[in-house]
Amino acid sequence: MDKPMLALLNRFKLICVALCLGALTLLARPAFADALITQADLIDNSGNTIGTVQVEQGHKGVLVNLKAKDLPPGYHGMHFHAVGDCSDLAAFKSAGGHVNPFNQPHGFRNPDGPHEGNLPNLVVAADGTVDVELYSELVALDSGAAKLLDDDGTALIIHTDKDDHYSQPIGGSGDRIACAVIK
Repeated sequence: MDKPMLALLNRFKLICVALCLGALTLLARPAFADALITQADLIDNSGNTIGTVQVEQGHKGVLVNLKAKDLPPGYHGMHFHAVGDCSDLAAFKSAGGHVNPFNQPHGFRNPDGPHEGNLPNLVVAADGTVDVELYSELVALDSGAAKLLDDDGTALIIHTDKDDHYSQPIGGSGDRIACAVIK
C-alpha cells in the first residue's frame, strides 16, 4: 500500500475511534440519573397547598428543594417529623415529634446534638415566598435508622418561630404552620 493510501486509512481509523468514543459519551448516563426522588405538596393549617417539597437521595444524605408562598416573612424552624401525616390541620400534631431514632438532644448548637430531624431555619422573604435548596447528612430516604421513607413516612414541618438550635425539645420554634408528607 502506498503512503498516501496508508495515511488516508490511518485518518479513517482515527475518525472511527473518535466517533465511537463520542457515541459512548452520549449513551453514558450520569450517576444521578437513577436517583431516588420524592415530591410532596406543602399545605397550611387550612389545607391549602402553598408549595412543594422535593427530597432527593444524595451520596451521604438528602437534597431538599422547597418552594412556597403565603408564609409569614422571617425565620422559621423547620424539621423532619417522624410520621408522614398532615391530617390534623389545626396543629399538625399527627406528624409526631422530630425524626430522632437515637434519642439525641435537639439543636445544631447543642454539644450532644443534633438529632436527625434537625434542619436549618427557613428564611421567608417579605412577600411570603421562599425558594431554598439545602442538604442534610443526618437522614436518608430509604436506608438507615433515620430513613424518611419508612412504613409511615415522614413529614416536613415549618414552625411559626425561629429555631435557636439549642432549646429542648424544638428550639423554641413554636406552632406548626405548614406540613408536607414525605412518602
